[in-house]
Amino acid sequence: GAKVKGKFRESFLLPAFSVKPTMTSEEPIPREKLNPPTPSIYLESKRDAFSPVLLQFCTDPKNPVTVIRGLAGSLRLNLGLFSTKSLVEANAEQAVEVRTQVQQPADENWDPSGTGQTWPCESSRSHTTIAKYAQYQASSFQESLQEEKGSEEEEEDDEKEKKLSNCSDSPTKDSSKESTSGEQKPVGKIIKFGTNIDLSDPKRWKSQLQELQKLPAFMRVASSGNMLSHVGHTILGMNTVQLYMKVPGSRTPGHQENNNFCSVNINIGPGDCEWFSVHENYWQAINDFCEKHGVDYLTGSWWPVLEDLYKANIPVYRFIQRPGDLVWINAGTVHWVQAVGWCNNIAWNVGPLNAYQYQLALERFEWNEVKKVKSIVPMIHVSWNAARTVKITDPDTYQMLKHCLLQSMKHIQILRDQLVAGGKKISYQSRVKDEPAYYCNECD
Repeated sequence: GAKVKGKFRESFLLPAFSVKPTMTSEEPIPREKLNPPTPSIYLESKRDAFSPVLLQFCTDPKNPVTVIRGLAGSLRLNLGLFSTKSLVEANAEQAVEVRTQVQQPADENWDPSGTGQTWPCESSRSHTTIAKYAQYQASSFQESLQEEKGSEEEEEDDEKEKKLSNCSDSPTKDSSKESTSGEQKPVGKIIKFGTNIDLSDPKRWKSQLQELQKLPAFMRVASSGNMLSHVGHTILGMNTVQLYMKVPGSRTPGHQENNNFCSVNINIGPGDCEWFSVHENYWQAINDFCEKHGVDYLTGSWWPVLEDLYKANIPVYRFIQRPGDLVWINAGTVHWVQAVGWCNNIAWNVGPLNAYQYQLALERFEWNEVKKVKSIVPMIHVSWNAARTVKITDPDTYQMLKHCLLQSMKHIQILRDQLVAGGKKISYQSRVKDEPAYYCNECD
């Protein structure tokens, strides 16, 4: 057969096994259908939360995102454990990564000069502590109350002036008409977003982590049906909980989760968050927009211009997450989020062992290799661990996983033959508990 030059390896995936829904139609989608209603579930009781129907709905490949309204209430989750006050009491000195950003409306992303909309969305990084960020979050809220009070008083003064001017003969000049529409947009104020706060320490965050055990198994940080519980080591923010502390305008730029895993996000409140999401089917189109605007899709920071997406026939789900609402991001969904009010959020990833999730995780594993980006989830290692410990009954998942394991043995055999042919000695390297998986071909 044809010889392939350079490094070449057969895929772990077989196209014939694909379970992706067929979605693209050549017909242009009418504008009103480009903002489809977000799949939402209102839980009446605790029993509803544990119904198998909920798992089916959330993991349905046709539903890129599901909002579970009032989940915290129906499960009697004590969200107060994650309030800023509780966090300071639990661990005031814990490190917080800070992103300094420009505050702007959620559906806008202005270039630094303020002359037009753009995709790149830059923010500078620094570090602080929970206590210091808590102080900033509280004073930002107080300032806003003062500003509101001030503007109300100004309005009252304006009303009085109007009444007086109506009584007098001299007409007042209308200053509002002076600004012309051709001017550039005034730059928004600078805000700080507290992100990636690690809640993995089981001693320090005992009561917080215990509270999350009230969630249905498929949403929990750890469960036997979750691929991330078969990694054998900690992946911060994926199989551990991370916390986000926000002021209005705090942005999590566009992304798909690491290796296309699902994610769970609960808004602690008191304010709301606004979400935008797009089905996995359209990620390449969004990747093309990123390339066009000179920003790296996988590692860069970008905020989609909605008008660009609509013109490209890409439907966008847009919704508000209120305190106590849980957002389930399905495998591969592209999403970006902005805080509307002052709030905290908690989030982590889950990898339900179903064919759609497994396929997308492997696809991104291979794409990362092509793009020379390290996969955060060692998918081959996870595949072997899952096959060893979980009984897989779904035929699609079974054949996909089996094919991957066969391919992995084939790759190892080829590599072994090459090493032996090159006169290299292969020595067995045993593995200790919690040791991370290796990605290289060089060993100690």
